[in-house]
Amino acid sequence: MNPQITNIAVILGLMQVAKRIPFDDPNVLNMVRAGYILSNIIIVAIYYYVGIVIKRKNDLTTLKYTESPPPMSQDPPKLITTTIRGHDEAQLRAAYKSVLTGVGMMVVMHVYFKYTNPLLIQSIIPLKGVFENKLVQIHLLNKPAIGDLKRPWKAAAGPFAGFGGGEAKTDKKSVEGAEKRGAGGAKEE
Repeated sequence: MNPQITNIAVILGLMQVAKRIPFDDPNVLNMVRAGYILSNIIIVAIYYYVGIVIKRKNDLTTLKYTESPPPMSQDPPKLITTTIRGHDEAQLRAAYKSVLTGVGMMVVMHVYFKYTNPLLIQSIIPLKGVFENKLVQIHLLNKPAIGDLKRPWKAAAGPFAGFGGGEAKTDKKSVEGAEKRGAGGAKEE
């Protein structure tokens, strides 16, 4: 099932549950805070373990692809040459950044604006998202890197995805064309 649809269903369900939770009671509020903190500790621990697995596998298979230019740019696609380990480590850094951004936004919403309901929702949704993460599926759940899990991964479709340049291309024609143009070619490690 589509992760966005399940996220909406979970959010709507948790909003109904949150209406019945007495957040006025300091003990209940502290328990929800503890659940949020525990959820984020579990997420970081999972990503840390995935990082250990990536380093242990040390897959140095070369991965060449062209990266689409930014929207409204006239630049040609940029050639990226990296290894599977380098690609996975870059994706892991992006996952850590996403977790820290979510925690930062939640701190502002809870501490500054005094919203309590999102604590409950943000204890569940990011934890669900971890197991939908392609790195976790490959390195923790041992799914083969085929189909949607084949590297390089498509960027998540956002609200402005139609304005972007598209996805990373790994076909021989695109890679050779970028090599001939001299577009990029910087090796990422």
